[in-house]
Amino acid sequence: MKRSLKILFALLFLACFSLSAQNIPHPRATFGHEVGAEGKLADYDQMLEYYDKLAASTDRVQMIEIGKSVMGRSMKLVFISSEENMKQLERWREISEKLSRAEITEAEARKMSKDGKAIIWFDGGMHATERAHAQMTSELMWRVASEESDEMQKIRENVITLVVPVINPDGVDIVVDWFRKTLGTPYESSSPPILYQKYVGHDNNRDWFMNNMPETKAVTTVLYNQWYPQIVHNHHQTAPRGAMIFIPPFRSPVNQKIHPGITTGVNLVGSAMANRFAIKNMPGAIAHTSFSMFWNGGMRTTPYYHNQIGILTETAQPTPTPTEYPVDRMPSTVGGKPADGTEIFYPYPYKGGTMTFRMAVDYMIESSMAILNLAADKKDEFLYNIYSMGRDAINDKTGAFAYVIPKDQWNPSEAMNLTNILMQGGLIAHKATSDFSVNGKNYEAGSVVFYGAQSFRPYLADLMEKQVYPDQFQYPGGPPMPPYDLAGWTLPLQMGVQVDRITESFNASTSKITEKLNPVVGTVSGNARYGYVFSNKDNLSAKAINRLQKAGYTVSVIKEDMGDVHAGSVMVRSKRGLDDKVKEISSEMGLDFTGIEKKPSGEVAELTKIKLGIYKSWQANMDEGWSRWMLEQFEFDLDTLHNEEMKNSDLSQYSAIIMPSQSSRGILNGSNRMPERLRGGIGEEGVAKLDAYAKNGGMILFYNSSSDFAIEQFKLPVTNVLSDLKSSEFFIPGSLVRAKVDTKNPLAFGMMGEVAASFDNGSAFKVNSGAQGIEEVVKYGDKDILMSGWAMGEDEHLANTSAMLNVSYGAGNLVMFGFSPQFRGQPRGTYKLIFNSIYKGAEKKAIKLNKK
Repeated sequence: MKRSLKILFALLFLACFSLSAQNIPHPRATFGHEVGAEGKLADYDQMLEYYDKLAASTDRVQMIEIGKSVMGRSMKLVFISSEENMKQLERWREISEKLSRAEITEAEARKMSKDGKAIIWFDGGMHATERAHAQMTSELMWRVASEESDEMQKIRENVITLVVPVINPDGVDIVVDWFRKTLGTPYESSSPPILYQKYVGHDNNRDWFMNNMPETKAVTTVLYNQWYPQIVHNHHQTAPRGAMIFIPPFRSPVNQKIHPGITTGVNLVGSAMANRFAIKNMPGAIAHTSFSMFWNGGMRTTPYYHNQIGILTETAQPTPTPTEYPVDRMPSTVGGKPADGTEIFYPYPYKGGTMTFRMAVDYMIESSMAILNLAADKKDEFLYNIYSMGRDAINDKTGAFAYVIPKDQWNPSEAMNLTNILMQGGLIAHKATSDFSVNGKNYEAGSVVFYGAQSFRPYLADLMEKQVYPDQFQYPGGPPMPPYDLAGWTLPLQMGVQVDRITESFNASTSKITEKLNPVVGTVSGNARYGYVFSNKDNLSAKAINRLQKAGYTVSVIKEDMGDVHAGSVMVRSKRGLDDKVKEISSEMGLDFTGIEKKPSGEVAELTKIKLGIYKSWQANMDEGWSRWMLEQFEFDLDTLHNEEMKNSDLSQYSAIIMPSQSSRGILNGSNRMPERLRGGIGEEGVAKLDAYAKNGGMILFYNSSSDFAIEQFKLPVTNVLSDLKSSEFFIPGSLVRAKVDTKNPLAFGMMGEVAASFDNGSAFKVNSGAQGIEEVVKYGDKDILMSGWAMGEDEHLANTSAMLNVSYGAGNLVMFGFSPQFRGQPRGTYKLIFNSIYKGAEKKAIKLNKK
C-alpha cells in the first residue's frame, strides 16, 4: 500500500511538472513565427510582451527592470530556477555576494558553497546587427523554464539563471526597422546608416570600466554590486568565415593581473562547449583565434578582474537571409587553422551547405546549455573558487597596500569621477576623516583611499597601474600581431588625476564611502560689482560657461595672467540675478567664484553665444557618437551636420565645426553600399563650403584620422610623418603616450604641462620648412614616450613631432589632433584642448581692459 502511494504521489508530481510546462508560452505564439525563421525578426515591443507572458505563466520565472536605455526603453533582467529556489532569491544572492567579497572564513565559505546555488549570467542583443542573439534569448528562457528533461531539472535545482535578454533595446528596434524596410532589396542584410546605440554603436562593448552609458551602468550594478555571477556568457556573432561558432579557449596574451583560476576556468567552459557540440553532431566550433584575455573593458573581459569566468561566443549567420557555403569551395584553413580535422582547436570542421538563421539560434542555445550543465554539475566548485580567488587577492602581499587620491587635485571633478567609476565597478573606497602622512607626504582629510586588500584587487590594480603589453609578432621577424582592442588604458593617466601607489602599510582614520560622490560645494567670495572670475582648470568650467551663456550673461576668457588670476580663467559680467546663478553653479559643480569690484587690467576676449556643428557621415561613425556624447555632457549647443547640411547650411552660425576621426575617403566620398539617398560624402561642394567657412573666420577641429583630410583638401604645409610607415617600423595600438603641452598657448589654457594622449594608429605632424601661421600646441615627448600599453619605433618616428597644431587659415583656424582627445569618453585630461579650441572660435576680438 505504501509503495502504491509513493508511485501515485510521484505520478502526480510529474503531472504537475507537465502541466506547468504546458502553461509556459513559447515565443512563437507572441512573435507569430519561430525564433530564427528565415526573413523574420521580432521587435523589442514583441519581446517585452513575451517576457511579461513568460514571467506571468510560472513561478519558475521572475523579471525586474534594471534601468533604462539611453533612449528610454526598459531593460529587463529575468531570473529562472526551480519554484523552491525562486522563493529564496535573496538568500542565493547574499551567499553569492559573501563568497565573491571573500570576507568570511574558510569554514563559512565551504558551507555556503554547498548550500548556495550557482549564479550564471547570459545576455543578448548588445551588438544589434548581430541579429540572432536578441531573438534567441526568448527561446533560451522558455527552454530553461519549461523543459522537463533530467538535465534541465538538475539545472533548475542547482543554478539561478540570470538573463538580460536584450542589453541594447534601442539597437534592436533600429536594426529590425531597417531590416523590415529593406527586406526584399539588395540591402536587406546591410547595417543601418546610423549608430545602433545612440552615441556609441558597436562601442557599447567597449564601455565596461568607464560605464559612461546608462546600459552599461545598469548591467555593471547587477554584476559587481548585487548578484556576482560565477560565469558570464556574452553572445556575439562574428565567427571566422567557414566556421559555425567561436568558443574559448582564447589566444594569448593573458593579463598578468587576472587570477590563473579564471584562465583555466575559461578553458574548462570552452571544453564543455566543444564536447557538447561534438556529441550533438554540430560541426564548426573553433577556438584559440582572434580574441585574447588581456584587455579590460569588454562585457566578457571585465568579469575576469572580478574573479568571474567571462565567456564570449561568436556565432555565424547574423542575418535572417540564408548564406550558401558550397561544399567544394570551403576554405582549407579557418581562423588560421587547418580545416581538415587535424587541428586540436578545430577538430570537427563545418563542411559547407546552407547556413540559416535558425542554425545560429541552435548553436547559441547549445553553447549556453553547456555552461548551465557544467555549472549544475560543479556548483559547489564554482562557488568556492570565486571565494578562493577573492581571498588570494585580499592576501596578496606583492601588490599595493593602497592607492591614495589626494584631495588637492588640478581637476577636482575628474578625481571625483575616478572614485565614482571605480566604485561603480564594485570596488570599495574609503575617505580620510583626518589628515595623515605616509613617507613624509601629507594627505588632507577628504583624500580617497582604495585599500589593496579587497577581492577585486585585480580590477583596482589594472585600472590604476600602467599596462605592459608583451611583444607579439605574427611570425618570427614578421609584423606585430595587433592586440584585441587596446593595449593600455590606465585611468589616472587618461583622466589627469594624481594617484599615489603606496606599497608599505600605514595607519589612517578613514570611513567607507557608501554613496556616489558629488562635488564639494564651491566658494563664492568678494565684491562682485563688476562680475566674477573662476578658473578653467576643472573640466566642469565648460558646463558653467554654457549655463551662464544660456542664462543670458556675458562671458569672457581672460587671455593673460592678472595677479592671482591665471590666463584661461573665465570672467562673467554682473547683471541682475547673477549672484543667485553663481551660487547655484558653485554648489552643483564645486567651482570657486571670486567677485571683482571693478574692471580689471589685462587682455580678455568676450565669447559670442557658442553653437557647434558636428559632421555625421552616413557611414555610422563611433567617434562621431562619442564626440557628440562628450559635448552634450558639458551642455554645448550642438547641431548634427549630414552631407546635405554641410553643402547647403549656413555654416557661419557655428562657433566651431567638429570633424570626428574618419578616413579622408569616407568624408569625401562616403559609402556606395547604401540606398541612393544615403550614398556619398560631402564631396567637393562640401569641401568648398568648409574652406569658405574657415577663411571667413570659422574654426574647424579635426580629430585623428580626419586630420589627413584637412592636410589633403586644404593643401596645408604639413606632413603626417607616420602615414607611409609599415607596422614593422612603427606600431602603437591603443596606448597612452607622453605629450608636452604649451600651456601659454590659448588653446592649452588650464592644462597641465604634460598629459597622456590616447593614441591608436594616430598621426604625427611635421610643419614644412618656411610655413607661416602654424602653432604647435602639443608635441609628443622626447623620451619615455610610452606611458601605458605597447609601442614600437616611437623613439625614431614619434619623438618631438607635433601632436596638435593650430593652423591660421584666412581669418579662421584649422586645429588638427594627431590623437583622440575624447576617445570613448576616457581621456578627460585632454578635454580642455577641445574646449579652448571652441572658445577660440567663439571669440570676439580680444581687447585690453583699462588700456591707458
